Amino acid sequence: MAVTKDLIDGLIVTIQNLYLADDIPWMIGYSGGKDSTAAVQLVWMAIEKLPVSERNKTIHVMNTDTLVESPVVSKWVEKSLEQMKEEAEAKDVPFVPVRLIPDYNNTFWVNLIGRGYPFPRMKYRWCTDRLKIQPVNNFIRSKIAEHGEIILVLGTRKQESSRRNRTMTNLEKKRVRELLSPNPTLANELVFSPMEDWSDDDVWAFLMQYKNPWGYSNMDLLTMYKGATADNECPIHIDKTTPSCGKSRFGCWVCTMVEKDKSMEAMIANDREKEWMTPLLEFRNEFGNEDGDRERRSFRRMKGNLQGNYGKLFHGPYNKDTREKWLRRLLEIQRDINISGPEEFRELQLIRPQELMAIRRIWVNEKHEFDDSLPRIYRDVIGYDFEDPEWIHNDNFGDEEWKMLEEICHQMYPDEELVFEMMYTMIDLENKAFGVNQRKDILEGIKSTISKTFYKDENDAAQYYSDMMVRKKEHGGKYNEKFLDYQAEVTEFEDDEE
Repeated sequence: MAVTKDLIDGLIVTIQNLYLADDIPWMIGYSGGKDSTAAVQLVWMAIEKLPVSERNKTIHVMNTDTLVESPVVSKWVEKSLEQMKEEAEAKDVPFVPVRLIPDYNNTFWVNLIGRGYPFPRMKYRWCTDRLKIQPVNNFIRSKIAEHGEIILVLGTRKQESSRRNRTMTNLEKKRVRELLSPNPTLANELVFSPMEDWSDDDVWAFLMQYKNPWGYSNMDLLTMYKGATADNECPIHIDKTTPSCGKSRFGCWVCTMVEKDKSMEAMIANDREKEWMTPLLEFRNEFGNEDGDRERRSFRRMKGNLQGNYGKLFHGPYNKDTREKWLRRLLEIQRDINISGPEEFRELQLIRPQELMAIRRIWVNEKHEFDDSLPRIYRDVIGYDFEDPEWIHNDNFGDEEWKMLEEICHQMYPDEELVFEMMYTMIDLENKAFGVNQRKDILEGIKSTISKTFYKDENDAAQYYSDMMVRKKEHGGKYNEKFLDYQAEVTEFEDDEE
C-alpha cells in the first residue's frame, strides 16, 4: 500500500464522519513515537477541516509517563504536548493533552527498591500493568463513568508483529460498528485504528509528506529514530533486507524485558552530547543482570513463606543491603546529572520525592527496618536533609539501636542468618504497639514473625519445606510435587513472586 493524497483525503473524510456520527468523546494514545504521532496528526488534520461549529467533541490526547521514560524521549514528548496545547487553543481545535502517571505508591522504584520486587522479566512482568495500563484505564474509566462510552484512537498496526496482526484481525470480526472494535478488557470502550494496514514505510512517508499540524518537527522525530539505530541510518524506502526506523525501541530506560537497551546504546554511540546517559545504561545493566541475582534476594517469598520446585527454594524480594545500594547509586546518578549534565536536564528527577517518601514508609513500617536509613542515604549523596513533613518520628529506636542489636545478634548467633531480622521485627512490632489500648494483634504479629524467621539458613529452610512436602504426601494431602522432583531445572518465575 502506498500513502497517496487520495488515501489520506479518504481517511480524513472517514475520520470526520466517525467524529460527527455521535456524541461519544474521543481519546488518542500518544507516546511521541512515529505511530502515535501519525495517528494524532491524521485526526487533527481531519478535525481542523471541519467548521468550528462542528468541533463539539473533546479529544483527549493521552500520554503515559511511567516516570522512568528515556529522558531524551520524555523531554521530547513534554515539549510536544506543551506545543500541542498552545496550538489547539490558538486554532480552536478540541484537543486536550493529558499526561498520566502511575500512583506514587506503585512506581518502578517503589516496587524495585522499596518492596524489593525482582526486576521484571518475561515470566514476572509486573511493571507494564502498574506503570502504563492502570493509569490509562483509571482515566478511561472516569470518562466512561461520565459519558457512558468512549472511542479510543490508536496508532496500532497489523504489521508491527504477528501477534498484533492476530489480535487486531480477531477484533475486526467482533466490530459492533463500522471501523470500531470492542476492547476485550474494558467495557464500553470502542477502538479505532485508522492506520491498521500501514507499514513502517507508510508511516514515515505520511510524516514526511504532511507537515505536523501543531508545529512540531517530524524531521526531528526521524532524526531521533535515526540516532537510536546502531548504524545511524534510517532509510524511508527500504527493501526486505534493509532495517527500518520503526524498529527502534523507545520506552523505559530501566526496561529489563530486553537483554540490551540497543536504542539507548545507539543514542550514546552516535551522539557525544548524549554520553551523559551512560551511567543510566550502566545502572540498568547492573540491577537487570541475571547472574548473581538469586544471591541478592531472600530465599523466602514476598510474604515470608517458602515455595520452590525441583529441590530449590524460590528467591523473593531483594535484601536490605541491595535495596540501599541501589537507592544510593540512583541518587548519585541524579545528582551528577543535575550538576554537570546538559542544561535542559539540570532539574531531571530520576526518582521523585513522593517515591522516596513511599519507599521510606515501606522500609520502616512494612519491613520494620527502624534504622530509617533513607534520610541518611539521601543526606550523604545530595548534601542536605530529606524533606518529609508528614513523617512521624519515633524517638525510641533508631540507627544507633539498630547497630547495637545487629552486633549483639551476630556475636551471640553467628551462624543464624535470620535471628537479627527476627529480633528487630519483634522489637518494632512491640514498640509500635506500646501504649495502644488494643493490643490484640501483637501476639499474632510476633507469631507470624517467628514462623518466617526461625530457619538457620536457606539449607535449613529448604530441608524444612522438603520434610513438610514429604509428610503431606505420606498422609494423602495436597503437596508440591515439583519440589520433590530433582530431575529438572529450577524455574524461578513460574509463579507470581508476590
